Amino acid sequence: MNPFQDLVLNLQALAAQVPELVQPLIVMLAGAVPFLEGEAGSAIGMIAGLHPVVAGVAAAAGNFLSVLFVVMLTSRARTAVVNRDRTRVGVTVGAGGSSASDHDETDAAFEQITSAKPESKGRQRFKRWLVRFGVPGASILGPAAIPTQFTSAILVGAGTPRGWVLLWQAVAIVIWTTLATVSIWAALTFVVGV
Repeated sequence: MNPFQDLVLNLQALAAQVPELVQPLIVMLAGAVPFLEGEAGSAIGMIAGLHPVVAGVAAAAGNFLSVLFVVMLTSRARTAVVNRDRTRVGVTVGAGGSSASDHDETDAAFEQITSAKPESKGRQRFKRWLVRFGVPGASILGPAAIPTQFTSAILVGAGTPRGWVLLWQAVAIVIWTTLATVSIWAALTFVVGV
């Protein structure tokens, strides 16, 4: 028996101690973790002994629920910032307390600080895909560069409607989790022999 088969059998023995109704919930939690997402969540579930369809659906559901949480949180944050900026601009223009040039200097200093930090390669790649393929392409190709939670936060923060982001993130999660689940099932069945 090779070490991987031993690892799989040990994980299956550990999973057998957990009630069957709780096992998909554990896979769902694994799917909600950025960088693990539905792909690794379904692998964990299948290695633990769950049926591939149950593992894939649970992992995808966990991934989508975490994306939903991030989209709602980012949308509220963006709305608060946009409304705050509108209020601040409306009050300061006629208030006489501070001039518009003070705000221009503050904004210029802020831009200088934020532009000094270099962007990661994954974020740069994602932005190129967003410009080239739009929201559907960036959502579907995005998981190759950065997690879906980060992708959805960037899209909503940039002003893309929540429904549009959630739709295309759901499509991306289904595609990537299905591909990963089928690939891992085939590897476990035909290569490892578990």
